Amino acid sequence: MFGYVKVGAAVPRLRLADCTYNKEQIVAMAKDASAKGVRVLTFPELCITGYTCADLFMQRSLLVATEKAVKAIAEETADLDLFFVIGAPVPLDSQAFNCAVAIYKGEILGLVPKTHLPNYSEFAEERWFSSADDILVDHIHYAGQDVPIGSDLLFAAAGIPDLKIGIEICEDLWVPIPPSSYQALYGATLLLNLSASNELSGKAAYRRRMVAQHSASCMASYVYVSCGIGESTQDAVFSGHSMICENGELFAETDRFSQENQLVYADIDLDILTNERRRHTTFLSHLQKAEMHRIYRLIHFDMEETELLENWNRPLPAAPFHPAADEVDEQCKDIFSIQTAGLARRMEHTHSESLVIGISGGLDSTLALLVCVKACDFLGIDRSHVLGVTMPGFGTTDRTYQNALTLMKSLGITMKEIPIRDAVTQHFKDIEHDMSLHNVTYENAQARERTQILMDLANKYNGLVVGTGDLSELALGWATYNGDHMSMYGVNGGIPKTLIRVLVNWVATNGEVDAEASAALLDVLDTPISPELLPPDASGKINQKTEDLVGPYELHDFFLYHILHNAYRPAKVLWLAEKAFASEYDRETLLKWLKNFYRRFFIQQFKRSCLPDGPKVGPISLSPRGDWRMPTDAFSRVWMDEVEKL
Repeated sequence: MFGYVKVGAAVPRLRLADCTYNKEQIVAMAKDASAKGVRVLTFPELCITGYTCADLFMQRSLLVATEKAVKAIAEETADLDLFFVIGAPVPLDSQAFNCAVAIYKGEILGLVPKTHLPNYSEFAEERWFSSADDILVDHIHYAGQDVPIGSDLLFAAAGIPDLKIGIEICEDLWVPIPPSSYQALYGATLLLNLSASNELSGKAAYRRRMVAQHSASCMASYVYVSCGIGESTQDAVFSGHSMICENGELFAETDRFSQENQLVYADIDLDILTNERRRHTTFLSHLQKAEMHRIYRLIHFDMEETELLENWNRPLPAAPFHPAADEVDEQCKDIFSIQTAGLARRMEHTHSESLVIGISGGLDSTLALLVCVKACDFLGIDRSHVLGVTMPGFGTTDRTYQNALTLMKSLGITMKEIPIRDAVTQHFKDIEHDMSLHNVTYENAQARERTQILMDLANKYNGLVVGTGDLSELALGWATYNGDHMSMYGVNGGIPKTLIRVLVNWVATNGEVDAEASAALLDVLDTPISPELLPPDASGKINQKTEDLVGPYELHDFFLYHILHNAYRPAKVLWLAEKAFASEYDRETLLKWLKNFYRRFFIQQFKRSCLPDGPKVGPISLSPRGDWRMPTDAFSRVWMDEVEKL
């Protein structure tokens, strides 16, 4: 359902060369995994016998016992709706191969031999096994079934679109171009590795990085399973270190050196993987080279999608744009550096002598102001080159006004105050607008008056008007066309509202500003988001709260991420939102604001089609020169029809 498939890694207790005991452990773990909803499961390399059997692999008795165990495993799991892979030594044509055995509902779908055999240090596999490259046939009669064999097998679930499975074994991953790289290029979205990787000091961290990075370069999910401590003998110690990664992110990992059976699982997202591959048009570029061409046999099995998503296990942050807790410092520094370098470069290129910015005391202009002073510091010029202009209007409250003044003063910039009430009143007279009618004309006239002032000041002082609008506002079109929508460089255009809060809080609490400025920044964070274009209430407080009108920004940023970055359909976005915000919003509220997002996103494209330049800082940009190219007059019917049915 929704492109999710639960995959697992199983590390059974093992006795070396005891095929009967190992068979029992494998069957028990397969049944346990299936009961937990796992659809694809991977066991370690040579788990029927154990990896460290050494010259026992030359004993016919062990090879016969292995084949009997494989047959019994297939028969005893025939009622499970589970695709799983086990490791076994397989004799064939006067050779033996280290194989992965793929099984589904009692059928042995295929045998995939190991291609790259380590024969260095503590490894001596070439003593017992041959490479997949040495196979002379493409089918084998094994465990009572006629089975395809070869490293050219891919497995596809007939009823689950985009679930195509590639298999490799241990050392195959450690070579410069692993077999799984080719498998991914030819469509495999899920890569399985049966491994027997012994432990060395520091090796676990290296292994973790390698698996995560390979899943990223292949734009795939990768399940890596290594054998447990039962393999430990003589000079080698094994820990059972296994993990599940998707597109560079670690989802699940076993404990190392456990004495018990271990099962970890996670729900992979086929939609994300296929969307990433479509988006990155260089993904298949290698196939243009003749040496990259491969021919794979596609083995189909009749697994269907399930509507049950119980025990759903996958990271789902409610704030997808937020950095992880241990990465806040690093990412905030990166974002400020990107904004600062972009603005400084534009200032240098245009030979501008000043940066002109409207300061409202709100969240967005506060971040933009911080970027401006950092740009001056970066260029080695005095902060007085920043001209901060506060322009009190009909809706300005004392709280935001005082915060604006405090920040400008404490940051050491040039300050200017230009009230706009008289100018806008005259404008209303000129266009014959009734000032008591607080409609869009009343609001936008103020926004455009402010922009005109900033533009003219920039001309006067040979400066750049620095835009303050953010990514969330651009998605919703919550900006006055040719008002705050326009600038000479928009430093916040690539940053969503929820991330702006993180950045401002980081500056307020990391000692970069003095106590007075820190207090003002924290108060800005505590102030309701508002354009302050309507008069305050009777007590002088903000009377126009943006989130009451367009919806909570935490929801819209969630929608924005999953609709644009992941290309999810409306039903999937709503389903995820119900999970992420279960304790905060009911389904009716989520659906209300999801409809509003789609409606506004389509009808407001004309504002995004003529955005000023601004730096891209994260995974999403709405610049018409960057990530997002959309017809201004596109209809939303396909999406709204689906939303209306939810």
